[in-house]
Amino acid sequence: MSPPHRLPVFGHISYYRPGDVLENRLALSRAGLHRPPRTGVSGSEAEGAESIILADQYEDDDFQEAVIIYSGSGGRNPRTGRQTTHQEMTGRNLMLHRSLETGRPVRVFRKIDDETGRGYRYEGLYHVVDAVYEPGKSGFRVWKFRLEPYVNLAP
Repeated sequence: MSPPHRLPVFGHISYYRPGDVLENRLALSRAGLHRPPRTGVSGSEAEGAESIILADQYEDDDFQEAVIIYSGSGGRNPRTGRQTTHQEMTGRNLMLHRSLETGRPVRVFRKIDDETGRGYRYEGLYHVVDAVYEPGKSGFRVWKFRLEPYVNLAP
């Protein structure tokens, strides 16, 4: 029997706040912070992305403090990790594009493995502010999603 379907949650969850570190993806999943234990985007095509993981797996990623350029998914050779075909607007790419349309916040986690520790650090809430479909470093067209820190302007 499969677990019951849960609707995406946009925003902070429970008492977890930016700077918190969880030891692995399974811990993120069990806490409800990032449900899939393997993929980098959690959410639904209808509602958008609720969380992403920055793990430096795509050559076109550019993770800075105030701006994140998050490469879309698909088109990579599973053995080499290299981009071998154009990406399509399906699945996780559609989730991120839906977040651009809705303006909902996305929880961002960064994989860390350095002198400060190991695991996944909660970077905070961001929102998708732009999406472009252009040739990446390998020459194949990739989706690039621009995320910036989320500021809730609602009263």
